[in-house]
Amino acid sequence: MQRAARIGAAPVLSPRFSEITDEAALAAELEALVGEDGDGSDPAVRSAVLSILKRANGDGRRAAEAMLFEDGSGLLCAARISFLQDTLIRAVCRFALSRVFAAPNPSQGERIAVVAVGGYGRGTLAPGSDIDLLFLLPYRQTALGEQLAEYLLYLLWDLGLKVGHATRTVEECVRLAAGDFTIRTALLERRLVSGEASLLDELGRRFEAEVVAGTGREFIAAKLAERDARHQKAGDTRYLVEPNVKEGKGALRDLHTLFWIAKDHYRVDTREELVSAGVFSRSEGKLFEKAEDFLWAVRCHMHFLTGKAEERLSFDIQPEIASRLGYSDHPGLTEVERFMKHYFLIAKDVGDLTGIFCAALEEENAKDAPGLRSLIRSLRRRARQIPGTLAFLVDNNRITVADRQVFVQDPVNLLRIFQLASHHRLEYHPDALKLIRRSLRLVDAKLRADPEANSLFLDVLTDREDPEFHLRRMNEAGVLGRFIPEFGRIVAMMQFNMYHSYTVDEHLLRSIRELSGLEKGRFGGELPMTTGFISTIRDRAVLYVALLLHDIAKGRPEDHSTAGAQIARELCPRLGLDARETELVEWLVRDHLVMSMTAQQRDLTDRRTIRLFADRVQTLERLKLLTVLTVCDIRAVGPHVWNGWKGQLIRTLYGETELMLTGGYSESSRAHRAAEGRLRLADRLGAWPEAERERLLGLHYDNYVLTVPVDDQERHAAFIRAVDQKGLAFATEARTDGFHAMTEITVLAPDHPRLLSSIAGACAAAGANIADAQIFTTTDGRALDVVTVNREFRDDADELRRAERIARTIEQLMDGREAMPGLLARRRQAKPSASFTVSPRIDIDNDLSGQLTVLEVEGLDRPGLLADLTGAISDLNLDIRSAHISTFGEKVVDVFYVTDLLGLKIVGEGRAERIRRRLRAVFEEPGGEVSQPGTKPSTIAFGMTS
Repeated sequence: MQRAARIGAAPVLSPRFSEITDEAALAAELEALVGEDGDGSDPAVRSAVLSILKRANGDGRRAAEAMLFEDGSGLLCAARISFLQDTLIRAVCRFALSRVFAAPNPSQGERIAVVAVGGYGRGTLAPGSDIDLLFLLPYRQTALGEQLAEYLLYLLWDLGLKVGHATRTVEECVRLAAGDFTIRTALLERRLVSGEASLLDELGRRFEAEVVAGTGREFIAAKLAERDARHQKAGDTRYLVEPNVKEGKGALRDLHTLFWIAKDHYRVDTREELVSAGVFSRSEGKLFEKAEDFLWAVRCHMHFLTGKAEERLSFDIQPEIASRLGYSDHPGLTEVERFMKHYFLIAKDVGDLTGIFCAALEEENAKDAPGLRSLIRSLRRRARQIPGTLAFLVDNNRITVADRQVFVQDPVNLLRIFQLASHHRLEYHPDALKLIRRSLRLVDAKLRADPEANSLFLDVLTDREDPEFHLRRMNEAGVLGRFIPEFGRIVAMMQFNMYHSYTVDEHLLRSIRELSGLEKGRFGGELPMTTGFISTIRDRAVLYVALLLHDIAKGRPEDHSTAGAQIARELCPRLGLDARETELVEWLVRDHLVMSMTAQQRDLTDRRTIRLFADRVQTLERLKLLTVLTVCDIRAVGPHVWNGWKGQLIRTLYGETELMLTGGYSESSRAHRAAEGRLRLADRLGAWPEAERERLLGLHYDNYVLTVPVDDQERHAAFIRAVDQKGLAFATEARTDGFHAMTEITVLAPDHPRLLSSIAGACAAAGANIADAQIFTTTDGRALDVVTVNREFRDDADELRRAERIARTIEQLMDGREAMPGLLARRRQAKPSASFTVSPRIDIDNDLSGQLTVLEVEGLDRPGLLADLTGAISDLNLDIRSAHISTFGEKVVDVFYVTDLLGLKIVGEGRAERIRRRLRAVFEEPGGEVSQPGTKPSTIAFGMTS
């Protein structure tokens, strides 16, 4: 099927679709409703007209969807929907003029043109797109024009279509477009649907002469500023894992912006004309069409699937869209991950085209005064030559090439340009980036083996000022993925889960940014410990290389940590690292998850936990390296993943391990540090009466003092004091954390084995999903439990009211005003997400702790899961000593330290298997019965929860 090359315009349609949407047949069917002398204004006739239009619209859309499955062309589908809309509007206008208003030959003053503008004017519509219409008049509104517009609009609305419309004269259009870039943009894409062509021609002449002429630069600046603001609002990255296909960075609107500027500045309508003008090469013109076609296909499938104008490619619909587009699983990548990688590669292509286009625009502006301006430009370039090189120049604080042969003459220059830019703190000229993209074939095995090229790359990676910026430019230009092919494999790769907010390559670059910021002391308040020792680390290059490589083996069938270590072993010598440094990088990549897993999923008060971790780390220097890598890795996962509690856990693990590695680990040293912690809290409570202060200081065990930040300790002390003064048996307190998008609920209650299950059930019944939980016991037999739930409302006041409702639900359950069966009935209506599958895994380990059995449970999260798990553990006659709740998007990894009722470890394979079956059933039978909390006495106190 032939496709037209007009930018954004309708390709040539197939005869088959034209037959389905035959305008003449539709017009004849409408005419038959009234006969030769009938009155089309009869309400019964209008009802029949609407019925016919509904059938025609439905038939046309079903045919467009079927053909989209057959040929896969998004541009063709968008053109078919637009063509169908044209057919309906023309048939209605013809019928209305001849049969409803009896004005088949309107007078000169009654002339009207129904004009498609905006996206509809381009001849492309998604199934749920708005239909933008302009009713164009010669002088002023007439009764006939008003009647026709009203008749057409109400029919379109009754069809369920969204219609944007305006009724204006030619004079009004010109005047408004001259003062409003949005109206000017819409009129750029004008197309006659029905009515007087002469009116549209008149508008075109006046629009070019009175609006466009002499204002091209202002229009370009406005469109680029509008694009930048849109990108900033959408997150300013094209690698969000739930991208907006219409408005996001690298999405359709970016291509539309290029089209608008091309029409306004170059006066072109086709890709071939852009190629002829030298803006794009022939291959880049084909890339433009490929990107537009793919994005339209995705958008049309989204609208058909959801039945609405859904523009966000959310997790819920990604698997179905991948299936509709014909993607299949591949070793290491699911069908949806392959689809999303293709999507992000297309988004990157759109970014490349934007850079090339902007370079051409800048070159055009430089040619406005070819004589004097070219001379001044040449003089300026010569005056700003970069010292030590003849290949590169500085143009307005941007590095550019001296001539177009610099990369052919010496391919090492493909790395040198980034090293010079980082060294001299320069941006990149669009001309240089365009030439780099067109020279990628020069990045071959010989260049990869070149010692100077590798040394230059390492200089960029370890830049003291802003390595992430220059690596990002290197990645966008395609050099990074070609120079390190293993990195190229994870460019634009998405992990289909709710935990990671970015593609793999974006995550790695953001982790580099975190390390750079840490080195420069930007996070002193958030990361006091790592900021304190980062300057003492002598292996800077090791850290930067390890961060760049730690996830480089994602998407492979084997474990990415093991495969990544193998890549590091082979790559590091090439980059110039010696044997010791290579071994360090290899170890860091292999064990890059160990510290975060230990901190979040193990009991840090258990000496064996610390000993096992210290055995993995071995030296203090390696401990520091792993700590920095872990912090940067977590902070680069996505917004709100890092929080103060995780920071405190890592500080605790670091402190305990440091003492063991340096020979200072002992109960006395631990007691000494706990005493110091109590002194810090005592200082915070200095205004309290001495007796009351001493009582509060004696309420907590050492693990609380060692693991909870002193700010939180001070807040908890005030909470406990207020509760005691009121003589309450139990109480709750709620607070919001807008910065981290989380909500925290603190519960003080008499301790009993099912307390955590009760709190979790109450949270689930209130519609709150627990993301984290901390459980402490006090010396007077109470439990201080702190649960963190995902935020629901953006406004703090709304979120605080929600948190207080959750807290009241917990209190009602505790004092018997609410029964667990009612809560559970409400909770069971919620089901796990259908978009994700996580196979349940239950591990039982007696070696991780000296006196406790460790249950590690992994599976698909759902509301109320923690209540079910803790209830099931109680049913199994196990006592929870500590619980460590970790949520990674849709997946939970919950770890419980337990004993039997006698305080002993769980032994015997038979009993272990019963535990596995019972906990597995919690995932496989989410609606199953869960025991209610009882009042069974227990001598076992709750421990610390992470």
